[in-house]
Amino acid sequence: MKPRRFHGLKRPKLRQSWNKYNLYNIAMMRDPRIGQSDSVTFFQQKWKAKGMLRTYHGEHINESKWERMFSRRLLGAVNMPAEYMAQHDGSEMAAGRGSGIDEEITNKQRAKTPAITPYMQMTFAPMERRLDIAVFRAMFASSARQARQFCVHGAVKVNGKIVPYPAYRLNPGDMFQVDPDRVLYATGLPKRRPRKFRQPSQARREDEEGEAATEESSAAETEASEPEAQAAEAEQDPDTTDAPEPIAADMKPTRLQIQRLTAQAKSLLAEWDSSVTLKKSLRSFIKNAKPLLSRAGRANASPTAITDELSTLVAELNLGVGQDKKEAKEVTSSDPIDSLTDAEMKTLEERMAKHMREEEENPYDPSKPYGTPWKPRHYMSPFAFIPQYLEVNHNICSAVYLRHPVARKGYAEVPTPYSVDVNQLAFNWYLRRR
Repeated sequence: MKPRRFHGLKRPKLRQSWNKYNLYNIAMMRDPRIGQSDSVTFFQQKWKAKGMLRTYHGEHINESKWERMFSRRLLGAVNMPAEYMAQHDGSEMAAGRGSGIDEEITNKQRAKTPAITPYMQMTFAPMERRLDIAVFRAMFASSARQARQFCVHGAVKVNGKIVPYPAYRLNPGDMFQVDPDRVLYATGLPKRRPRKFRQPSQARREDEEGEAATEESSAAETEASEPEAQAAEAEQDPDTTDAPEPIAADMKPTRLQIQRLTAQAKSLLAEWDSSVTLKKSLRSFIKNAKPLLSRAGRANASPTAITDELSTLVAELNLGVGQDKKEAKEVTSSDPIDSLTDAEMKTLEERMAKHMREEEENPYDPSKPYGTPWKPRHYMSPFAFIPQYLEVNHNICSAVYLRHPVARKGYAEVPTPYSVDVNQLAFNWYLRRR
């Protein structure tokens, strides 16, 4: 049975992920309109709302574990502006009609509805205490499942100790830290791989098959030449003395050198953003090195001829070394740098210093599992927000869980793509006694 796609477009389900299809599903989401039909019972409304919310909030967590985590206690906070409290002592709020203070209420103030505190959006607040969810909220992973993987593999520390438990519940004041290489891998562009060439395993397999075919052909040639050698020995006069047969040269180092040069040419062709002339030269070298490698595996191969032909191929390989001299001859004697003014020279020096500083801070390193120089991954900016209950330092890939999330006047600190009505139905589902 074919598994269902995790990010589907026909039957979309919102996830805690930075995937581009998930971003499209969130952007195209419409009001589910739960409870607006008379044919739907209250039980069905709660069931549907619970299913929609569980696909986003901790879909990788078992329902029984979440039910044990659920709490009917919804935390809230009152906005207390410091400037207002410093200027007033509260007596002005008690003064009203009869005290000489009468305020005229305008039509705009009558039409303005007071902002409510969305307590129902705090239904999944206990889920935010989990270590894997906190790592995802701090932007150290591109999805909740990847954050869970980081925890299981021992890449997350809590208060200086490795905690391989994604379900660990953070307490206010706990500091967690993630391995910087894992964070760069999760939030950066993937490493670019060559598409037009064979994979290393496939190339190795084909090379081994070519070597086996070469050995078989050489063995067949030797078997065919053995009867002729025996016949020549039978016709030869025993009184005459023959010259000793030449010892076959070891062509293994030469074949290894040809294979290494071919591999280097393929890697340069895959990684470099070079000109068309250089790419043609590298492809021609790879094409001519294949028959040379097969001839070097024969028994009657001449080391001198193989070496001379290899030297000719390397000499004909045009890597653009001599182009600088040709271009230098074509350029006129006047240097363009000499024509710059002092202000332009200063600007150029500043730009060069900035470029060198960026190269030192973000160098090219092919040994890393992510693309270098590091660049943020695509479709990352819509998800780039930090909840107020976390204090994050991306320079050292660490964060502090300040407090539990609370509901304030006008908004709740638990990020969710669904409305208050849907959260209220889900809260009522988990609120029932069992």
